[in-house]
Amino acid sequence: MNDIPDRVPTPCPSCSSDLETVHEVLTVTEGGGTVTVRCSECSHVHKIQPEREREVTLDVVVSQEGESFTANVTTPEGETIETGDEFILETDEVLSTVRVTSLELDGQKRREAADVDDIETVWTREVDNVAVNVTVHPQDGSRNDSRSITVHVPGDYEFEVGSTEEFGDDEFEIDAFVVRKDASGYRRDRYEEPGDTVLAKDTKRVYAYDEQSSAWSAW
Repeated sequence: MNDIPDRVPTPCPSCSSDLETVHEVLTVTEGGGTVTVRCSECSHVHKIQPEREREVTLDVVVSQEGESFTANVTTPEGETIETGDEFILETDEVLSTVRVTSLELDGQKRREAADVDDIETVWTREVDNVAVNVTVHPQDGSRNDSRSITVHVPGDYEFEVGSTEEFGDDEFEIDAFVVRKDASGYRRDRYEEPGDTVLAKDTKRVYAYDEQSSAWSAW
């Protein structure tokens, strides 16, 4: 398949050699090298060779639950990539959505944003499915018996302060959460008011109180 649209702007040698007019695409040669078009103004049929957008191939490192792998992605020349950007990465082994966590330039310099022409490596993490760390406190408020668990959920799963969650044998009520640095749309790093929400892919850590303890005391 080619990426040539049904209509393209181009000069017409019959009625408009200096200015572009809308042309209907009639046929496209294999590979898209030559396109036969018809002028919408005078119906003149002629051939054009569309300009091809130059592209840059970037090395991508994907972090996935403590492990990582490398891949390549092709993007138009002149584009800018920023920390927090998300894109679909498709390789022979995987198809997943990833989020940019860091950009490495020549000389191992790190930037929050950069032109693709200057980027050596794009560091990312998968956000389709994520592992979220949860610190669970006993209901009596004691921190000595707190425990840490990891829950695996879709990236768009939502956590809400005040809500009760159940994962296997673990049941807890969310008290607060901390947002990742690469997340956007949040005004601060920590949230603890009832009703505050966060997406799992934006979550650095969730703090909660055990719902399975026999005694309950207000927190």
